[in-house]
Amino acid sequence: MIPNHTQFTAAIEDRKKVCVRFYSKPDNGVLDRVCAPMDYGPGSESKDGLNRYWLWDYANETGAHTIGLVPQQILDLQVLGDGFNPLEFTQGPARAPIAAPADLLPAPVASSGANKPPIL
Repeated sequence: MIPNHTQFTAAIEDRKKVCVRFYSKPDNGVLDRVCAPMDYGPGSESKDGLNRYWLWDYANETGAHTIGLVPQQILDLQVLGDGFNPLEFTQGPARAPIAAPADLLPAPVASSGANKPPIL
């Protein structure tokens, strides 16, 4: 665990963003990121069973916003005053529906039966 593990777990409960400085293996260097703390534990993505600090990385532009850092990767972690909403944890913008050809009838819509048109 990192020295300020208690502050990390409190940031999850208080829904406060954190600033984390960590060593990034893919980038082969140190990165600073503003993230939302999500969890601490092994996670389903890791096969080694090591506990990780799971964060939502707002700055990641590759589509994979969730990062899991082992304690040895984290150089510094500070709780910020900015809050976050867990509903922000999405994998990307919703896709626009595919346009239907103009000659097709629209799909039926389910209803509760109220204001039902008469059967002809």
